[in-house]
Amino acid sequence: MTVAHFAPTVARGSTRWLLLGSLALNLFFVGVAVAMMIRAPDTPAWDRNVFVRMERLSATLPQADADKLREDINSNHQQIDLAQTQFRAAQDQIRAALRKEPFDVNDLRAAMTQTRAARQNFDQILQGMFAEAASKMSHDGRQALADWPPGRKTAGNEQ
Repeated sequence: MTVAHFAPTVARGSTRWLLLGSLALNLFFVGVAVAMMIRAPDTPAWDRNVFVRMERLSATLPQADADKLREDINSNHQQIDLAQTQFRAAQDQIRAALRKEPFDVNDLRAAMTQTRAARQNFDQILQGMFAEAASKMSHDGRQALADWPPGRKTAGNEQ
């Protein structure tokens, strides 16, 4: 009796392409991982605290204008802090209304109304402070404010 060996009908060329495709995919993922590790330390974490964000903004202004902005921030610190705290508390009320069982759409709507009012108050305080600070700044300082964040392309500043 003769034993026949059964050879697979897959062509050698197709396994080479599969191997090359797998290698290319692995190299792609390694490249993405390396790029993320290189880029991550340069990207500052986003902070919800308005004072941290305003300090980052101040750091990009000409020194004299940054000092004027910091002075206005410090003179309005308590009012800004209170408005920010009220806004965050109102946002927490929305989260609590969404989690509540049984869910009550009217509670959610009331919390949303409070959040809108708190946000508007927060915005008015910040915008008033920035308007006052901008009125004391140089032209270059106001341009830096208008172009925030740095590198942004704007209608008046085509790059």
